[in-house]
Amino acid sequence: MRKAPFEHIVEIEKIGKKNEKKLGDVLTLSSKEKLPIEERRKKVLFIGIDYQYDFMEDGALPVLGSHKDVENVTRFIYENLEKITNISVSLDTHEPSQIFHECWWENEQGEHPQPFTIITAEDVLTNKWKPLYEREKSLKYVQNLEKYGKKQLCIWNYHCIKGTEGASLEGQFANMIHYHSSVHKTPIEKIVKGENPLSEMYGIIKSEHAEKDDTNYSFLNHLKEYDRIIIAGEAKSHCVLESIKQITHYYKNDYNLTSNIIVLQDCMSSIQGFEEETEKEYAHLARTHGIKLMNWKDVRL
Repeated sequence: MRKAPFEHIVEIEKIGKKNEKKLGDVLTLSSKEKLPIEERRKKVLFIGIDYQYDFMEDGALPVLGSHKDVENVTRFIYENLEKITNISVSLDTHEPSQIFHECWWENEQGEHPQPFTIITAEDVLTNKWKPLYEREKSLKYVQNLEKYGKKQLCIWNYHCIKGTEGASLEGQFANMIHYHSSVHKTPIEKIVKGENPLSEMYGIIKSEHAEKDDTNYSFLNHLKEYDRIIIAGEAKSHCVLESIKQITHYYKNDYNLTSNIIVLQDCMSSIQGFEEETEKEYAHLARTHGIKLMNWKDVRL
């Protein structure tokens, strides 16, 4: 019998705001939870991507709809508490001086680019935008993005700066995943990504382009241990999408694994302006790799 009501773990009205609930109180509640024992239970991994304060609706890089996404995903974890075996989460983590932040670049007037400015290789070659750090490597990076058909370099608001509140897990989401972790007596795998100053890193597996291979092979191989892989996070159009693309590319010859990936459509939202292309990409992933695009209430584990 469940001891703690959902509302004692997650306060919906506090999503995106300071978490006033002490984690110790949440863990005390979890100690009273008794899970039914199932000898042949399927192994299920939930991957939560970048559910951090800076991606909430009042954050530095806000994603419209993120508060409802957190409500939905915490309800999903709560309703499937017994069936979700393990949880992994990613944490976008940056410093101010990185290639996708404005302070890296300036024009001939000494002005920095505005957020959402796209910088091309031609812009760098013609000095429309000049890197203030690592000129040769910066040029090579944008050239390689274009060469390999990656997203173009986009200037983002300063976000998820290491050590700041904005880089922290959103509080109500943090309550729920730590509750689950305590009940199952399994650690949460926390993947820190995005610290390379010379590359964007949308996906949780590897940078967009790096001088040395930084692929997280350990995590990729770990996925083979699970019967179901559930994925959600922020933003649907960027970090979630690229994570799924990286996973399905690595396992492109293993349809059995990719077809057991479930993406929670109503637990993630796109950055405004990227919706149409994002939907096309997810539809392609579903056709090609068999991933399932579902709302959380429709998932049966």
